[in-house]
Parts: sequence; structure tokens; C-alpha cells
Amino acid sequence: MKQLQRILNNVINRTNINLRRSSIDVGPYVSGAVPQEKYAQFYAFYAVSTEHPLFFNFQCSSLAGSYFFGKCDVQHSVMYKCDVRGDELKSLSKGFSVDGTNVRLHSDEVIKIVDSFLNKTLIHSFSHDPEFPEEFLIKNTVALSYANIHGSPVMGSFLGPFCTIDLCTVQNSCIGAYAYVQVADLQPSVIEPGHIWIRNKSGDEFIYNYAPEIVSRYISVAPNERAKGLFMDFVDSHKRDFERVFGFLYASRPESYARGSFVSRYAVVKGETSIGENVLVAQRAYLENAYLGKGANAQENSYVVDSVLEGYDVTAHGAKIIGSRLGTNVFVGFNSFLRGTPEAPLTVGEGAVIVPHTIIDLVEPVTIPPGYVVWGYVTKQSDLATQAVSIEDFAKIDGEVAIGPMTFSGNGERFIRAFQHRIHHILHDNGAYYDGKDNLGHAQKTKNITYNLIQPYVEGGFKGVYPNIRIFPLCPDDLCM
Repeated sequence: MKQLQRILNNVINRTNINLRRSSIDVGPYVSGAVPQEKYAQFYAFYAVSTEHPLFFNFQCSSLAGSYFFGKCDVQHSVMYKCDVRGDELKSLSKGFSVDGTNVRLHSDEVIKIVDSFLNKTLIHSFSHDPEFPEEFLIKNTVALSYANIHGSPVMGSFLGPFCTIDLCTVQNSCIGAYAYVQVADLQPSVIEPGHIWIRNKSGDEFIYNYAPEIVSRYISVAPNERAKGLFMDFVDSHKRDFERVFGFLYASRPESYARGSFVSRYAVVKGETSIGENVLVAQRAYLENAYLGKGANAQENSYVVDSVLEGYDVTAHGAKIIGSRLGTNVFVGFNSFLRGTPEAPLTVGEGAVIVPHTIIDLVEPVTIPPGYVVWGYVTKQSDLATQAVSIEDFAKIDGEVAIGPMTFSGNGERFIRAFQHRIHHILHDNGAYYDGKDNLGHAQKTKNITYNLIQPYVEGGFKGVYPNIRIFPLCPDDLCM
């Protein structure tokens, strides 16, 4: 495995150079994340669909268990069981606009991953950096288990387990475990574990900090060790089902469900589960005894267990919903953890917004009223007094306010309307509003998806490294007649 070790050493050195002012050494975190023999045990795969341009370039990299869709370019990197979703990349034909200014692209946007180590990381397309519209770049970066990179180019940074960087550009920064950052542009910074920070272009700012003992209970990581905590315990308890799903080495069509719905053949569906119309269930989603009503979705690395989603509900990347009942149009943000029990069920009213990285882990029954926004750490009904407010009241904020440990400054109506607009955008793009003719989204466009597998070298100096592969679109003249 000499070549694999060379790639890892190069990634470590390049990332450390970028982070030299923060005095962190990413090497022990890389070496403790995945036993090296596992890099040679899993196939990688890329998805093919007539709805998306075909372009894949893999060079001098390890791709164990990773999934690629859309235009992807990976060089001198090590990826382990990652999801790289390029189904919303900008296209040459459509261009894009920035603050009302139309920009003509020189080429289609490509997700480019260079000199990086990504472990069970989700990457979702469409860069929100307007300065480099043709390239969604991830470079000189180390990301640990279940980090989310959502529309966010990232260079020279370290991402802790279960953190999220969302709709921003991050450079030379350390993002702690379970931190969430959506601030447009993050220059060299150290974000502490459990720090929730949202700042939009208008200057509206939402900040919440988890107590360190709460973060460490749910997720923590130390040098030369795998991440641990209740989040890791939960996903580990379900991984055997995923091993069965990923154990098939052939391409197949996904099963048929209700009209307009799509369930990835790389999702787990168990028990008494019902899939309604226009539902999207992405790869690595987990459903068990789940009811997903019309227009609901379960995105990558999300779990819906013993729960009801009445319809048009968003379960964002990495969110977990257990023992809960959600009314219509509920948004559950990235890596949120909602856990009720038969003795302490969770009920969430229509139109509620669960802020990304919220933990609701119940010791008694809790009911969230319709039209509420919720954040922070909730275990009982009384916790909502300092970690929830009606959307109507939030919209009345104009200036600075503190509600429990949360602080907000700016215009509440503008902030919450932007959130609601984004939720509508997610539902639209996922095909929730498809009427049989119009409003096609991901659930309908990916119905005819197929999968191609890539195997690594299994012995010798290249063990764990994958062959260089370049795949380009077919022209009509290339087809056999």
C-alpha cells in the first residue's frame, strides 16, 4: 500500500501547511479514521442518467465505497464511503446570475476534489462562490465522518465529524465536531464544536452554542481514534443493513413505488414502510416502519424510523427522525437528531422549522406547535420556552434579541422568509410538486438511473488505489449503429 500511503502523506502535509496558523496537525485524525486495509475492500460506483451530462475523471486516488453522480473530477485524494452528488451543477447552456447580473459560463461546472481526505462525507453540488462558477473545488482538505459540504467550496481546511458547511466558501479553517456554518465566506477561523452560526448577505445573524458536555456526549473525536458518541453508536447499529444493500455487484433498476417517487437501490427500506407519491429517498437513506406522505423526502445519510411524515416534509442530509410524527411542510435541518420513544413521543406541528443541528432527545412527550422554529437541545416540553418561538413572533424581531442561549440580530421576517424560500426550493428541486407533466424534480429525473462499478487494486504497492479512469459524454457518431 505504498502508493496509498504516499497520497495520504501528501494530503496531510498540504492541509497542515494551509492550517499552520491554527497549530493543528491533521495527521493523527487521518490515521485514526479508517483502517488502511478497508480501502481495498469496497467498490466505488458512478451513476449514469440521460438527464445529466456524463463526465468522470479519477486519477491517483482511492475511492472506497464512494458514490459519484454528475460531473466529477478526483485527483490525488482518498475518499471513503462518500456521496458526491452533482445533479445541480451549473450548465454552459443556462449560465447563472449573481445579484441580478447574468454570468456566461465558459464550461459546465465540475466538482473537483484535489489533495483531500474525505471520510463518509456528503458533497452536494452547485457552488455558491460566484468567483469560480465553473469549478466546485475541494482542495487540501480533511473531512471526518458524516461531515456535510453543501454548495460550499472548501480549501485548506479541517472538518470535524458531523459538522456542516453550508452555502459558503471556507478557507484555511478548522470546523469543530457538530458545528454548523452558513456565513457566505469564512476566512481563516477556528469554529468550536457545537457552534451554530448563520449569517446571510443582509447581515441577519443567528448564533447558538451547545454546552461542551452535550456535544461530547453525542459526538467527539481525538487524535488516532475513530469518532465516538451517541451519533456514532446510532449509525453503527444500522450499518449491517447497509452492508447487505451494497453487497450486490450488478446494476439494476430501482423498485417501483407510488407515482412520481424514487427510492435509490442503495437505500435501506425495512418493516412496514409506506412511500407516497413524489417522494425522494436518496442513496444511504434508511427507512424502517416509516410513513412518507406525498412530496416528502429522505436525503443522503438520513434516517426515518418508527415515524410518520404526513407530506411535503424535508429530511435534510444526515437528519435522523425516530419515534416522531411530523405534520405537513416540516423542515428538519442537516444532521438534526429527533428521537422520541413509545413512552415519550415527539409531535411536530405543520409548517415547523427545525434548525440544522438541533438535538431533540426526549425523556417525556413533547409537542411542537404548528408554525414554530426550534433550535438547540430539547429533552422535555419546558425546554421549548428558551429554544423555540413561533414563526410569527420571530418575524417581529427587528434588532437584537436573546432567547435562552440563542442570540439573533437583524430582521426576523427577512431571515425566516429566506429559510422558507429555501425549503420551497428544496421541495421543488426534489420533485415534490410534480403533477404528472410539469414540475419535474430529482425524484422523477433519476428514475432510469444505472450504476457502474469501479474496483481497486487488491494487492501490491497500489493496493487500495483505483485505476485511472476518464469517462466523457458519447457523441452520436460514437454509438454503434
